[in-house]
Amino acid sequence: MGNKQTIAQRRKGDQVNLRLSPLGVASRIVGDAGLTIFSVTLVLIVRAIIGVDVTGSRVESFLDAMASSGLLLLVVLTTSVCVTNAALGVYSRQRTYPMRTKMVRLAQSVALAGAAAGVLFFLLPASLEVPIGAFVASWALAAVVLPLARWWSWAYRLDIKTIEYRQDIEARRAAAVEAAAGTTPRKSGTVLVIGGAGYIGSALLPRLLATHEKVRVLDVFMYGTETIAPYLEHPKLEIVDADYRKLDKLVSALQDVDTVVHLGGLVGDPACAWNEALTVEVNLTFTRVIAEIAKASGVKRFVFASTCSVYGASDEVLDEESLLNPVSLYARSKIGSERVLRRLMSPEFAVTILRFGTIYGISGRTRFDLVVNLLAAKAYVDGMITVFGGDQWRPFVHVDDAAKAVATVVGAQEALVAGRVFNVGSEEQNATLGDVGRIINNLVPRATYLDSGRDGDRRNYRVSFRRIRDELGFVPDWTLEAGIRQVLEALRKGEVSDYRDPKYSNVEFLKEMSGRSFLSTAVDDARELISAGDDEYRVPAREPVDDVVLDMDENRTPAPLQYTGHVPSIEAAGSTKLRN
Repeated sequence: MGNKQTIAQRRKGDQVNLRLSPLGVASRIVGDAGLTIFSVTLVLIVRAIIGVDVTGSRVESFLDAMASSGLLLLVVLTTSVCVTNAALGVYSRQRTYPMRTKMVRLAQSVALAGAAAGVLFFLLPASLEVPIGAFVASWALAAVVLPLARWWSWAYRLDIKTIEYRQDIEARRAAAVEAAAGTTPRKSGTVLVIGGAGYIGSALLPRLLATHEKVRVLDVFMYGTETIAPYLEHPKLEIVDADYRKLDKLVSALQDVDTVVHLGGLVGDPACAWNEALTVEVNLTFTRVIAEIAKASGVKRFVFASTCSVYGASDEVLDEESLLNPVSLYARSKIGSERVLRRLMSPEFAVTILRFGTIYGISGRTRFDLVVNLLAAKAYVDGMITVFGGDQWRPFVHVDDAAKAVATVVGAQEALVAGRVFNVGSEEQNATLGDVGRIINNLVPRATYLDSGRDGDRRNYRVSFRRIRDELGFVPDWTLEAGIRQVLEALRKGEVSDYRDPKYSNVEFLKEMSGRSFLSTAVDDARELISAGDDEYRVPAREPVDDVVLDMDENRTPAPLQYTGHVPSIEAAGSTKLRN
């Protein structure tokens, strides 16, 4: 494709290294120093032009100004700006801030640097006096020029990024058309859905059964099989009731599979925080194991369920190329999994990552630990809508639309989705928690609406969904209001008996099921083996110990060691009998 190399090929993943190299820091400092020198020099030139008399020379006036005080002003103000910027993290941690915040913080830093320089000039002897007008003008100009330079750099990169984005879409579409030209449509082979009985999986199954030759579900069925009860007898459906950490079951389930959809794992901040070791093992360690075995087994495509929570907290509208700022273990486990999967990508193993917005709505395994569903249930049952942090933004998406996005990716031409990250949702459903509460209040007017301020949740983000819309034609079928009506109707019909039941909450159900084998980790199992009592691995000393026999007949070759079924205890080893 010549110079039309895709963004995915030019960038090994969507992660951006947030830490500048020493050379990068040095270049930023030199740039800020240059802009400060420019500001001081410009002020002195203007001052020389304005202040020259009719017989004087502008050049001479400028040189006199530089010789008398300009050089001192230039050195002190430039040094003060660079040192203050470095001390306040302008070259390190502030790089992760939104652009508007960066400009404000940089202007504040320059203002503080100017104040420090002013104090220094005040303390200097009279012979080194700097004109106050030139100092203030230089200071003010630097406070404007430095932030504007940052903005211009950002805007230029954004423009280049937009051009690359459009070229990338054209290149991918051309590749897809080329791949499809003169060939039969992509064969709908076997799809393995890991976690297929969960919240999204139960909504995804009917879509895949309608388009694929065989759908295999690998699930531990923590919530029972009733979550997918309508499809259990479907001729295209195969059930594997097992924990995907059991390698023999995993290897067997991956046989003759064309595509893997990985929806399994612990989902949500509270559930992941409840058991960090289990979260790391289930969400990260075994995502890698699954992907490695899938690749070795000849699986061609791997679709991974991630989350928009990886964006964390930001005032900007974020896309798939934005910096990630996770504020929870759940988000960090997903970022780690994304990194692992990118490393495994190859022409023979196409990985697609879907970052879902905050999901809502009814499915075969409905959840009421999600904000929209929970607030709707509280309004209908308790008559109270309590919102914490009503000004916090979230991107929302209905569970049916999440399933639709997965089905869209599975059915798309590989050239369009290989190595891609897609946010799943729509800009229209970027909403504040207060917006959600008010929509519910309009539908349940008898409920009382209360905004109780922030509860410590630092997440705040709006997301762009342009990529999945432009490249795959994905548009959600549901709106927030329609989804809330669906939840209220399910409550009204009694389809949900008690939204407080632990089965509707990931973390509460985990707590209730604690002690079950599938909630233990490999470390737990190893620790149990190491700390087992003597009776777990020894035969008591009173057991017969004369069962190890050596034939010592000197007239023939010694017989091999004969084992008759008992293992002598360590204490009795000295009494083992030999006979000849």
